[in-house]
This record gives sequence, structure tokens and C-alpha cells, in this order.
Amino acid sequence: MSKTQRELAFIRDLYVEDEWTQKFTALADKHLDLSDSENLVYINAGTGAHAMALDEKFGEKVDIFASCQDEHMLNIARDKGAAISSRVDFSQIRFEPDSFDAVIADASFVRPEELEEFVDDAAALAKTGGDIAIFFPGAGSYGEVFSLLWEALFAEELADRGVAEKLIAELPTVSQIEAFAERSGMVNVRIESSIEHFEYETSKEFVESPLVEDFLLPVWLESLNDDEKDRVTSELTRLIDNEGDDLTFRFSVKVNLL
Repeated sequence: MSKTQRELAFIRDLYVEDEWTQKFTALADKHLDLSDSENLVYINAGTGAHAMALDEKFGEKVDIFASCQDEHMLNIARDKGAAISSRVDFSQIRFEPDSFDAVIADASFVRPEELEEFVDDAAALAKTGGDIAIFFPGAGSYGEVFSLLWEALFAEELADRGVAEKLIAELPTVSQIEAFAERSGMVNVRIESSIEHFEYETSKEFVESPLVEDFLLPVWLESLNDDEKDRVTSELTRLIDNEGDDLTFRFSVKVNLL
């Protein structure tokens, strides 16, 4: 049974922020310099953990504003912020173009076909000379899963749909993202990358993990009907078990920071 947006918001806060989002924010923290910033806007702040961490570190001199992906994540972020007296502004004021010294944007769950528009919108908020940091998964991610997913689709006579091929082809390359950035008006563009691994003891743990079950698989298999999704997921777990040979299963993600 599919979960409500409210349920997904709590799952995002309890599980996905730690398992997934922190892999991206760690790279941003490593390279982001806020020493010359007086204000910052955080786009797609999730349930607010990273925005509040930045407030603890820089909040004495940087005013931090944040938007969340939906009202349920916003409510969680506000409650967390109130509990620790965070100064992050979650008031959802309208963010005007050319208003911020720094912009951080989480594109880790943004659809690849929506990424160029997302980069444009984030870039528009920065003042001339401002700093922009956008993090996202790039080409080369999920290879271990996608190769088995193709086998599962083939076994279920669904390979002609081109599902796995489309997933691989859609992931943005560094050169594509650089082109997006330059078209949006950014200068001094660079991309930092790291390879992060997600490891599971069994195939069951993999397919039932909140990250995979609630956030990744629904997107990967969205073109299939419910029966097809069940068949492919069952075949995928069987293939993982056959390949694992009592070893853990893991997949890698190329974490990129623009």
C-alpha cells in the first residue's frame, strides 16, 4: 500500500535524512564557504536538519531562510527548530530573485528531466557574486542495481519497455550539469564529486529499506503497473540473493556538488 505524504515526511526525517541526505550535505560542508555571506537560502531543506546545522555553525553572522518540499516536512522542520531554538526562518516568505549571498539546493530527489529548471531557479535567487551549491546524484550511480533490474525486467518479459536503459541514460553527466549552470548565468563553475556506498545485509533488507522502498523503487518502476512492479521486485530480490553468495549487497552513488 502506498504511503501518504505525511507518512513519507516522517520516514524522510527518521531514516532517509541520515542514510541518504547526509552523504550529500557532507560534500557540501567540505566545499561551501560562507565567510562572506550575510544571508543564505536553503531550497528543498527536507525536515531541516542540515539547515539547522548550518545555523549552529554560521547563524551568528548569517541569516538562514529555508523552504521545504511539502507542508508535512515543513511542519516537522518547524517543530524541530522550535525544540532547539534554531534561528532558521521557515516562514515561507516569497524568495525574490537576486536576494541572497548564498544559495544551497538539495536536488538529490529531483527528477533528471527537471534538473535544468531547478538549477535555473536556484541560480536566480543569488546576488551577483553570490555562492551557489546544488547537490545531486550523477551518471554512474546505481549501476549495481540497474544491471540486476535489467535482468529482472528481461526475466519477466518486460525488457522491451526500456525501463533500465532510460534510468541509466537520464542520469546527468558532469558536462551536462556544467552546461545547465552556464546557461543559468553562473560563472566560475566547478563540480566536486565523491562515490558513496549503500550496503545491505540481505536482499530483503535492501528492498524493504525506507530509502529504496519509499523513495527510489517507486520512481524506477513508475511506468509499470502494480502486478508488474511486484513481479520485478520479487525477481530482483532473487537475483540479489543468487549473486550475493552470502555476501552483503551494496550499490554506489556518484554524489555531485555543483
